[in-house]
Amino acid sequence: MRKVYYVFNPTTRTYDRVYPNLAQRFLTILRRILLFVIFGGLSFLMFYLLVETPSMKDVQEENSNLLAQYRILSQRLDDAMEVLEDIQQRDDNMYRVMLNAEPVSKVARNAGYGGTNRYDELMNMSNSELVVLTTQKMDMLAKQLYVQINSFDELVHMSSEQEDYLRHLPAIQPISNRDLKRTASGYGYRIDPVYKVRKYHRGMDFACDIGTPVYATADGVVVAAKWLQGYGRTVEIDHGYGYRTLYAHLNKFSVKKGQKVVRGEQVALSGNSGKSTGPHLHYEVIVKGKPVNPINYYFMDLDAEGYDEMLRIAENHGKIYD
Repeated sequence: MRKVYYVFNPTTRTYDRVYPNLAQRFLTILRRILLFVIFGGLSFLMFYLLVETPSMKDVQEENSNLLAQYRILSQRLDDAMEVLEDIQQRDDNMYRVMLNAEPVSKVARNAGYGGTNRYDELMNMSNSELVVLTTQKMDMLAKQLYVQINSFDELVHMSSEQEDYLRHLPAIQPISNRDLKRTASGYGYRIDPVYKVRKYHRGMDFACDIGTPVYATADGVVVAAKWLQGYGRTVEIDHGYGYRTLYAHLNKFSVKKGQKVVRGEQVALSGNSGKSTGPHLHYEVIVKGKPVNPINYYFMDLDAEGYDEMLRIAENHGKIYD
């Protein structure tokens, strides 16, 4: 209902009705519009700040999911780096050793990307620390994978040029042991089963029945097939290139001194001769006169999982026979 205004008239002592002019009416209407706009704006602002709209919830949920995915990605990158580190260790300490090649330098493997401003554009993002760290891990993984691929390409090229060398390189297990159940004891310091003192074990022991075939692990020439103190009946093969292998505690020889053998050829039958507490084969790999860990010379027999399993068994010491 429209308001009516009155003004007191002292002359007549009555109230006279006031009729506003056009300008006054316009100002009144304008004032009401302004109040309505201000009130509406404040109401919308309060609603926006205090009440979450569906679109806001969607954005927040999406941001939360992205953050979770970044954390998962970061963890998986850590796992991938561990796998790559294991491959790098084998490359330097196993494959390159076999090919008489120098290991890849740490500088080349760990070289980073140039430029201090590489990640500046990511610093303004929410959770920038996690985003930058994850991106750095991805860059480092890509760089190290590139170096590793080049290293493998180099090894393939080297191996193609050294076919004769590879034939004379010990590369298989000396007995049939695909399931690794015959792996008994590894290389390194052990408690001697006879004298009960700490002693250096120069090779690996394989548990097997008397009469189990024993095979040459590479091409070579038999330089000994005789009884050795402590080792019992022993076969020793010179493979050239500084490599020799030794097979001890045998029951019977299948070769004689001076005989040429090829990888996989039977050289003896396993036994229990010499200082031994049970039937087994003692196997050594000797490089330039020094015994080395034979576990690094089964690359034609074992895949990555098999290598890890044998390493675990050997490090667990297992049963010692000599």
